[in-house]
Amino acid sequence: MADQSRRRFLSAAGTMIALPAFESLGLVRRVVSAADVSSSRPKRVIFLGFGYGVTNETWFPDVKQTGTGYTLPNGLKPLERHKSDFTIIQGMTNQYNNEAHWGSTFWLTGANRYAQPGQSFHNSISADQVAAGHLGLDTRFSSIQLGSEDVKTSGHGPGLSLAWDARGKPISGLDNPVSAFHRLFSADSLPLEQRQEKLAQHRSVLDAVRSDAKRVERQLNRSDADKLDEYFQSIRDIEVRLGKEKQWLSIPKPRAPFKEPPESLAGREEIKMMYDLIVAALQTDSTRVITYRQPVGTLLKSLSIKFAPHDVSHYLPGERTVASQQRDVAQSELLAGLIDQLKATREPDGSSLFDHTILVYGSNIRTIHYLDNCPTLIAGRGAGLKLGEHIVLKEKSTPLCNLWLTILNGIGAKVKSHGDSTGVLSEVEFA
Repeated sequence: MADQSRRRFLSAAGTMIALPAFESLGLVRRVVSAADVSSSRPKRVIFLGFGYGVTNETWFPDVKQTGTGYTLPNGLKPLERHKSDFTIIQGMTNQYNNEAHWGSTFWLTGANRYAQPGQSFHNSISADQVAAGHLGLDTRFSSIQLGSEDVKTSGHGPGLSLAWDARGKPISGLDNPVSAFHRLFSADSLPLEQRQEKLAQHRSVLDAVRSDAKRVERQLNRSDADKLDEYFQSIRDIEVRLGKEKQWLSIPKPRAPFKEPPESLAGREEIKMMYDLIVAALQTDSTRVITYRQPVGTLLKSLSIKFAPHDVSHYLPGERTVASQQRDVAQSELLAGLIDQLKATREPDGSSLFDHTILVYGSNIRTIHYLDNCPTLIAGRGAGLKLGEHIVLKEKSTPLCNLWLTILNGIGAKVKSHGDSTGVLSEVEFA
């Protein structure tokens, strides 16, 4: 194979691979006994991110009403039946956030985009990928990234999903329900022997690429050496992916719990189907870490809202405010339906998925161009956090990463810091 062909393959593979380096420590699948299953269910993590923020006046509870005795505002009213099972937190932000409509790029990382000298963009690992390094060793997919083809009108900013790997590189997502369905449940049409041969060919190509790069390593200056190190890291990431695929090569995917979704889904129905797929992925233990970068533009269209998403985010008294509030209510209705499903889905020991899942719902932007007090809702008992409360933090610029650190510790990851965190968020921890 010619050198040019090898490099084309690596480039192509790089667009498909998005596993952080820390997973290289866990390629051997642990055998789980029936006793393990009945005595201890695995933790799950869901991050749901949306762009363009919320309607400030009707989404956040009154700051004077804290604890359990608060009144749900209209934007959250559809969640009333779950009020004792989620908590709203006010006062968090990403201190380096300076982009008006980047609702998700730094949401789970807390990174400073200018942290790397000479570069106009820098990111770091997202909280979901730290969680995947801890929870993703025993599942077919270390993590699943869901998204939408409606990227330009959804206020998310750069990235391919909510997820960023250990090098701060974007991880690709599944951008429609059909591709997500097939990724999770469709069997590979190639016979096992051919799939094994295909993996062996990929490993051979990687070996050749590594050999080529080693030959030029001693001739490089410091800057180019850093680039080469990143190149080697990309190769290692691909090797991890191939190792994971080999591990599951002979194990069939679980049977799909429902039929393949139609291709025409958009907006509200698309989000609802993605929520169905999230529950199915967790129920079948295909993965334990899921992110979903949700659409906004198509959601507004499905609600027959005539304004552009950006204009809705800059709401003024009148029709645009009404449109912004309609969006909030629709998103809360969908979220309530997802919580319904998590509560209704039973585990082998009789508990529910909700009992072992921590769900985060929010954005990196509050509203209009305001980047403080990021809208944040947590639900689920999977991280042992306080639920049923409205918490207003005394420090009004508490790092959002303090919550991510608290969640990561709650699921057993036990990391010392994340992003710009200054410590755990004691307000949501049980004493």
